[in-house]
Amino acid sequence: MATLFLVACSDTSNGEIFTLYRNSLTDSNMRIHVATFDSQDGEVYNKGNCDQAQLLFQNQPEINTKFWCEKGQFKQ
Repeated sequence: MATLFLVACSDTSNGEIFTLYRNSLTDSNMRIHVATFDSQDGEVYNKGNCDQAQLLFQNQPEINTKFWCEKGQFKQ
């Protein structure tokens, strides 16, 4: 019964999750986790929020790091 409950709680599939990353000033290839968007409202909603957050972070004055969204959960 507990297993069924856990499965029901983790409804959101990887295809609906988006993760926001940034690089580092000292290493442009570094992938630093900023946020994960995994709302049960679905892929379009999660992608839209990730894209909006990316723009807001990227467009701050004097920000020299790069921000980007990727489909799926956080990966090193």
